[in-house]
Amino acid sequence: MEVEETGETRTSWYAALGESHSITCDHAGDEEEDEEDEMMSCHMRDSEEPSNKRVKPVVKSNSLTGVLTPMKTPALKRIGQSISRSISFRTEARPLPPAPLRSRTKASSYPRRRNSQCWSDTVESHDLTAKEIKRQEVIYELTQGERQLIEDLSLVKKVYYEPMLKLDILTESELGQIFGTLDSLIPLHQDLLSRLERLRGSEKTVGQVGPTLMHWFPCLEAYVTYCCNQVGAKALLDQKKHEKRVEHFLRLCQESSFSRKLDLWNFLDLPRSRLVKYPLLLKEIQKCTPPEHPDEDALPDALDLIQTIVAEVNKKTGEAECQFYRRGLIYLEESQRLTEIQLSRFLYCHGELKNNKGQRLHVFLFEQALVLTKPGEDKEGGQVFHVYRQPLPNSSIYLEEIPDGEPGGGGTFRGAFTGGNDKVKNCFRVSSRGRSKAHPYSLQANDSFSKQQWITCLRRAIVQSRDRTSQPQPSLHHDPDVYHIAKLSLGSSSDTEMADQTSC
Repeated sequence: MEVEETGETRTSWYAALGESHSITCDHAGDEEEDEEDEMMSCHMRDSEEPSNKRVKPVVKSNSLTGVLTPMKTPALKRIGQSISRSISFRTEARPLPPAPLRSRTKASSYPRRRNSQCWSDTVESHDLTAKEIKRQEVIYELTQGERQLIEDLSLVKKVYYEPMLKLDILTESELGQIFGTLDSLIPLHQDLLSRLERLRGSEKTVGQVGPTLMHWFPCLEAYVTYCCNQVGAKALLDQKKHEKRVEHFLRLCQESSFSRKLDLWNFLDLPRSRLVKYPLLLKEIQKCTPPEHPDEDALPDALDLIQTIVAEVNKKTGEAECQFYRRGLIYLEESQRLTEIQLSRFLYCHGELKNNKGQRLHVFLFEQALVLTKPGEDKEGGQVFHVYRQPLPNSSIYLEEIPDGEPGGGGTFRGAFTGGNDKVKNCFRVSSRGRSKAHPYSLQANDSFSKQQWITCLRRAIVQSRDRTSQPQPSLHHDPDVYHIAKLSLGSSSDTEMADQTSC
């Protein structure tokens, strides 16, 4: 199982709450630190290197990545990947800057990725059709993915959780918040692995897999608790990385062979990555299943079930994310506490933008309101967001896209967006209809891709908010669609046409 299951690692819908940083080791005379390093090294040597096997794609000459159609799972993707270069917290596996190592430590020569293996490598001969071979390859990848996930989660427990607890690097309470219910997921996946292995016949082929998955998929409802906890877990982990002992321990782990140059968060994000891959694998198995096969009826039911479970986990995760960031807002004036913010149940997107003074803001597009903030820290070092100016209800927003190359003069941009030139790039403007206290906000994204993501999300939020205010309120039991950038078409610019242009 690859830690990085998806290709889009530049855009999730969490803000960059913090990134790993490196502190150079002090080589001279710190006996206490030497003793601690020895203890850490003992724990690391005791850990087993995860299997160096990795499932090959369905066909040797064609990657499975190219075969599968990407599954759109908004809130879950926000947790572990990125969806806009400036709008997200980054979870990509990024090696730390090199630091001097003690003489007793050798640089890792282990590869970052596991070697590949496919089903056809495990059998000497067969008389299967090309379609059936492809089906066996996908089922084999499903099985091997479970095995590798179990190995990695067990590794995380052995070389991260247990040593950090024993060495008092973090308290038991802090470790509980960061690791969540990860420990309970190991037996869950061990169960599926044993079921799949029992399905393999004497010729190492699997006949019917649909009923087995149908009976096991309901266990994945345990992912609701784990994924909802990840929002706060990531924030706490990033906060603790600023402590020297925590940073030092995590860096030693990442430089060790067992980590494959991946950091702790990459491992903690493995379950989410695995969850969103089940529908993809199941679709591919269904595609390779011939008519009148025993799985023909069971696979569609299993696919419907897993998609329902993923959608529910996604919905709950989005709600937890929204609630987490709402709690982190610090209001400077009581008038900033809009009802629309408190009623919002999810986030369309959030991330860094610059205003017309060149100040970096963290902007939240909630379900019903747009909130500009300045990031800060509380007394414990946790991240908070001070609300900047007056939030705007989505239903009253007027959006103006500023074409690249427009002259940057006139006082609106004050040279902040032009970078020494007379032209602006990647800018847009939002203002409010009929609210004298709300000034227009001119904002700049990091690049054209991020700008388009913001424009698309804002248009959708505006349309849906106006539809909500013009129609009777839905039943409390009705769940609205949760839209996210991962689901949007960037080519669509006809969501809404704004009128009553406000002079800025």
